[in-house]
Amino acid sequence: MVKGLIADVQRASTHDGPGIRTVIFFKGCPLSCVWCHNPECIEPCQEWMYYPEKCIYCGKCQYGCFAGAKVICGSVMTTGELMEELLLDKAYYRRGGVTFSGGEPLLQGDFLEEMLKNCREVGIHTAIETSLCIFRESIFAKADFVMADLKVWDSKIHKECTGIENEGILENFRKLNRMGVKVAARTPVIPEINQNIPEISGFLKTLENVISYELLPYHSMGITKAAALGRNMKVFTTPSPEKMEELKKYAYIR
Repeated sequence: MVKGLIADVQRASTHDGPGIRTVIFFKGCPLSCVWCHNPECIEPCQEWMYYPEKCIYCGKCQYGCFAGAKVICGSVMTTGELMEELLLDKAYYRRGGVTFSGGEPLLQGDFLEEMLKNCREVGIHTAIETSLCIFRESIFAKADFVMADLKVWDSKIHKECTGIENEGILENFRKLNRMGVKVAARTPVIPEINQNIPEISGFLKTLENVISYELLPYHSMGITKAAALGRNMKVFTTPSPEKMEELKKYAYIR
């Protein structure tokens, strides 16, 4: 069986696709977004995370941390092992399904494609959360739903903020449109960055398969996790309710 590196399995999510969903966080991402809220999913390898506030100074680190102060992020699983985990929640999938997130799930393409195939065989609705910096038609053809980010419109600013330019991402949005795959597009709203949200909204409206465009206010959830990894992350401003209301006219549902 194909093996994958999984950062976490989160149950009963209502924010990662339609209905109640089990979310699989893949480890590894080719982007390095300066606002990343899942920094533990960037590196494609197992990593230790240390939370000093949980340490009880027992001196037994070598036996495992019973207090949860030092934990390893990243579990190697076969597709069979992950399917066993997912089938524990099958009762909820009639009104939801499974979402493959990350990180960037397409970075582990063979594992993801096999999981999509296995889910389809047992009637589980599937969704992929992706930055669309990687494209594999056979994968998207097996997914029921795609949630894709378009983070910044200007390609130069996009590279400064994520590490890559966005021309390939725009073309991948067009490819999904030609395939007819349903897409929910999203942009994180970060006041310090000129994201050109009106231009993003205008581009997305030209694509018939984009069924919605959602604006997500920045949050600092990734800061604590980055610190646990021994990294520093820049803190941005959470947009005000007034700012989100102002931008609301650019979001839409078809």
